[in-house]
Amino acid sequence: MSLRLRLLVAVGAIAVIALVLADFATYSALRSSLYNQDDQSLAQSSFRVQRFVDSGGTCPTANSSFFGPGGGTGSPPAGGAGSGGAGDSGNAFGNIPFIEVLTSSGAVVNSRTCPAYVGTTKYTPRLPAHITGLSFSSQAGGPPAAYLNASSTQSGGPAFRVQVTKVRLTNSQTGQKINALGVVAEPIGATTNTLHTLLLIELAVTAGALVLALAGGWWLVRLGLRPLEDVERTAESIAAGNLDQRVPGADEPTEVGRLARALNVMLERIEAAFSARVASEARLKESDRHLRQFVADASHELRTPIAAVSAYAELFERGAAQHADDLPRVFTGIRSETARMERLVNDLLTLARFDEGLPLQIVPTELVGLTADAVHTAVTVGPQWPVQFTAAHPVEVMGDPSRLRQVIDNLLANVRAHTPEGTATTVHVGQDGNTAEIVVKDAGPGMPTDEAARVFERFYRVDASRARGHGGSGLGLSIVAAIVAAHGGTVSASSAVDQGMTVTVRIPVIAEVVEPEGAGVANPGAVGRVGVGSVGEAGGGAGQSNGVAGSNGASGKDQISPENGAGGAAARPDRMTGPHFP
Repeated sequence: MSLRLRLLVAVGAIAVIALVLADFATYSALRSSLYNQDDQSLAQSSFRVQRFVDSGGTCPTANSSFFGPGGGTGSPPAGGAGSGGAGDSGNAFGNIPFIEVLTSSGAVVNSRTCPAYVGTTKYTPRLPAHITGLSFSSQAGGPPAAYLNASSTQSGGPAFRVQVTKVRLTNSQTGQKINALGVVAEPIGATTNTLHTLLLIELAVTAGALVLALAGGWWLVRLGLRPLEDVERTAESIAAGNLDQRVPGADEPTEVGRLARALNVMLERIEAAFSARVASEARLKESDRHLRQFVADASHELRTPIAAVSAYAELFERGAAQHADDLPRVFTGIRSETARMERLVNDLLTLARFDEGLPLQIVPTELVGLTADAVHTAVTVGPQWPVQFTAAHPVEVMGDPSRLRQVIDNLLANVRAHTPEGTATTVHVGQDGNTAEIVVKDAGPGMPTDEAARVFERFYRVDASRARGHGGSGLGLSIVAAIVAAHGGTVSASSAVDQGMTVTVRIPVIAEVVEPEGAGVANPGAVGRVGVGSVGEAGGGAGQSNGVAGSNGASGKDQISPENGAGGAAARPDRMTGPHFP
């Protein structure tokens, strides 16, 4: 049984019980009131029994006075309503009562019984067989009496209200006194008709009220359960997979509103847990994919040098040992391939250590001088790739100098590995608020934007053939990402075809340090003294070992010399220009 039907049945049951109780109380109250009226009328008629005895058992007839004019010698109680004197023809409704006198043994006195008249029709009540066994109660101003109802012995006759009183009768002619039971019964058709009419009215009103209560209850139940229907529809939608659904009506200050709020909180937690589970599964799948790809890539990377070493060893076994001219080539090849494997293993070991949380040697590190050293080394190693280095002011961060230097070295090595000779590169160190920025931008062939987003993946190469024309293991930028992440920074790459690639490294700074105009940047261990103020300033000086020469004063740019010592002549103005400040 549904909740709606149960509520409706409950409403109907309560309405029926309330209506039945109200009907019973009304019916009982009216019945008691009408019977009391009949009993009062019968109590005032007790003197008629005496008249009946005194008259020798003469009964009144329809349309006549009660006992005839002047009949009997008894007199009714003072002020008695309906007293039986001359012209007394019955009760208040014009009916003549039934009269009978019984001895204590139950015999009818004088064998006379007077029937009751309703109009001109006489009726007799159906009295109990043993009328002497009734319970009598005292009456104010009268003999003890008992009251009962009786039906008519005639078919279709009226009901009777019967009064039985204990009387001591005296025959006025003989003076004989006897103890007797006086029976007076009045037709109560009006009373029964009134009660019957009331019963019909109560049945009709009860039926109508019940129908109205059920209809109103059905409407109220539907109105009250409408929010639950919304909850049901929301639950069905959630069961279908729409976890973003929420139960409406959560703002209502009702029981359903509180239920909706509780359900919405539960749904939010379920959605969050499910989203976390989905994300965790996705990460596991992605991690598994990366692991499989990593193992495959590492195997591929190691297979080539191992195969080369094996080939050189086989060549040595087949006779190269007896040919002096072949020995240098064999040993050179073995050293080259073992060095390649060593670099690959070292890169893998570095990544593994960063994955495990490799501790860094964190010290205050000045990035401008560190970057200038890296640029100087890059120009020395690959002079075919000119590099221009610029910096607006010194930038200091908390970091591991050797690892930060490795970041810049790897970025510049990536340029040499994947761009043709003659590709110009710009390295800039700056500061944006509380973040230091190292930007390496080359003018190479570039790559599609979606490919640039994956360059920091391990062993990732844009060339699907995995050709080794430019060398490299495919782990350089992965190491860059790991080092930057260990410093609490971020690294990103942007590129487009034929527009080169720009890699931006962002690391938190210690404090914002801006050199005043005309001042120099000191970094004795890296770039020495960088001149910024004078035109044509000599680049030499005591602090310029591995330094930045200022001989190109006319152009306003200092050049980083590839040689230790002073002198702008030793620099390569066509390859690289050093840091310059506005």
